[in-house]
Amino acid sequence: MNKILIIDDDKELCSLIKRSVLPVNIESDVCNTGKDGLRKLAENEYQLVILDVMMPGMDGFETLVEIRKTSSLPILMLTAKDDNISKVHGLRVGADDYLTKPFNIDELIARIHSLIRRYTRFNQKDEIAQQLEFDSLEIDLNNRSITTINGIFELPPKEFDLLLFCARNQGRILTKKQIYEEVWGEVYCYDDSNIMAIISRLRKKLEANPKESKYIQTIKGVGYRFNKEV
Repeated sequence: MNKILIIDDDKELCSLIKRSVLPVNIESDVCNTGKDGLRKLAENEYQLVILDVMMPGMDGFETLVEIRKTSSLPILMLTAKDDNISKVHGLRVGADDYLTKPFNIDELIARIHSLIRRYTRFNQKDEIAQQLEFDSLEIDLNNRSITTINGIFELPPKEFDLLLFCARNQGRILTKKQIYEEVWGEVYCYDDSNIMAIISRLRKKLEANPKESKYIQTIKGVGYRFNKEV
């Protein structure tokens, strides 16, 4: 049975989520502050974190930054702010997905399943070691990590999935629709902020100069391409 951690100061919502995921074989722990959530993460093993943005004290963004210092667990953020600035900021600092309150509980469960499925698929202990190698870049499929001139990084799920999809299609122009439907597993909704935020995060890890992309190239008006020359 999978286990998730819910970090939200709304106790009624936490209770609702906890009750709703149990029938689909997902256990959950609940914390109402960011600091308590970080302690729980240090003490237990989880497959996903649900994290609210607006919390007293340490807010969701601050908590997210601290989690990403030690963990690549998928993180689904909940926000009452229906604006792209908050969403993009969360994605830039390490979130994998978001939902705006109020949300449909069935959609929440579907997103939880999708994120856990992708995370566990690339973290099987018995997989034969696989590695993709390019100029100054190594992608380790077993450990979901990359080695670059900037160091070694264990990538969060969406970052790894997007990079791997582009790398496996080296030299091929991929539309934003193709990338979104492959990485998110959902019908493309013409909102490119998710893709842009994740590619921005990736470039900071991949590139000597993120403004001059060597690996993931932007094809204006179409999408992206993994450089066929590397």
